[in-house]
Amino acid sequence: MIHTVSQGETAYSIANQYGVSVERLIYDNEIINPDKLILGQSLIILFPEITHQISPGESLYSISEAYNVPILNIIRNNPYIVESEQLSPGETIIIKYQEPKIGRLNINGYAYPYIEDSILSEALIFLSDLSIFSYGFDAQGNLIPVDDSRLIASAQNYDVSPILVLTPFGEDGKFNNNLITNLTNNPQARNNLINNLLSTVRTKGYYGVDVDFEFILPQDKNAYSNFVGELKTAMNNEGYRVSVALAPKTSANQTGALYEGIDYKTLGKNANSVLLMTYEWGYTYGPPMAVAPLNSVKKVLDFAITQIPASKIDMGMPNYGYDWPLPYVKGLTEAKVIGNHEALRIAYDNNSTIMFDNTAMLPYFEYSKNGVKHIIWFEDARSIDAKIRTAVQYGFRGIGYWNIMKQFRQNFVVLNSLVNII
Repeated sequence: MIHTVSQGETAYSIANQYGVSVERLIYDNEIINPDKLILGQSLIILFPEITHQISPGESLYSISEAYNVPILNIIRNNPYIVESEQLSPGETIIIKYQEPKIGRLNINGYAYPYIEDSILSEALIFLSDLSIFSYGFDAQGNLIPVDDSRLIASAQNYDVSPILVLTPFGEDGKFNNNLITNLTNNPQARNNLINNLLSTVRTKGYYGVDVDFEFILPQDKNAYSNFVGELKTAMNNEGYRVSVALAPKTSANQTGALYEGIDYKTLGKNANSVLLMTYEWGYTYGPPMAVAPLNSVKKVLDFAITQIPASKIDMGMPNYGYDWPLPYVKGLTEAKVIGNHEALRIAYDNNSTIMFDNTAMLPYFEYSKNGVKHIIWFEDARSIDAKIRTAVQYGFRGIGYWNIMKQFRQNFVVLNSLVNII
């Protein structure tokens, strides 16, 4: 259940109302102050069906055996276990929750190599794949690597598949779509890059490659689709997978630099799976609005399923929000990227009331700082719940988070309560 905070409520009164543990309510929702909640804040309420009080000498393995429940499921139901070196006798853990799962999804998360260990560890218990961002390449098809050894090892430790992300970053570390043109139209560079990717995937323990190319020129559309197909053939022959990230189109002939070089139908055929980048309606230099309004997201989904089998589609999920100073002035105003829990902290510090847009299915609030008014759009339990349910309703393969760099525990609690994670 998702509870929206009313005037005068505290964590203790809400826990008492639903008959749940106040400690878990505070932990699951990362509540800032149990005595002073944020008006309009959403809280996820979980109802245990089976609990277990730990006895001296028990281990996760013995508890798993006793209840015939996988160890990872127990950890997902009690994620604080990841932070503890051992179980504490007398402690009560949750074996199973009352609410049945509504579906089964593959869960992917993108991360940069410098992600904090604690954030990475908590996210990994809820992931199927970890996409490590990002390898680049030069004009000859030579790879420009990142320091990925820590993330690969961590992913494998949690039985999560590490995925190599390939982006047209040049030797200067900057995006360069001239590299796309050169690569897709130069057979020698293309073959060299594919061979280098195969070698890297083999030696480093990756499970596949995610091709994340944007601003593809219209004249490169067919050559780009062919490159993805060639890469898939080479990777699949050795047991690896290829996914491709797609700009959020709503029609085959949609105009704009992001869209004209992307052929949904052919790329859907030429890759094992696709990620729809269904976010960034609200963005750094744009006017204040929801980052991933569900009504707009669904227009992309409705088009995508006419071009690509739903079983090959991952729906993109943003794990961030934006803070806009007001008034918005086109060409001058610049929004700041913030984490979803950071948004709650700002609301708390400024005694703001959180509002909810029932069309976009996203929360927002306003505050003032140093005489300047601000508006923040972000994600909460309600918006995450709506997006996950949408992915299940469409029959998608899974969802992909851009990105997992910022802590947002409530997201994973909602995810774990709704679906079985592949």
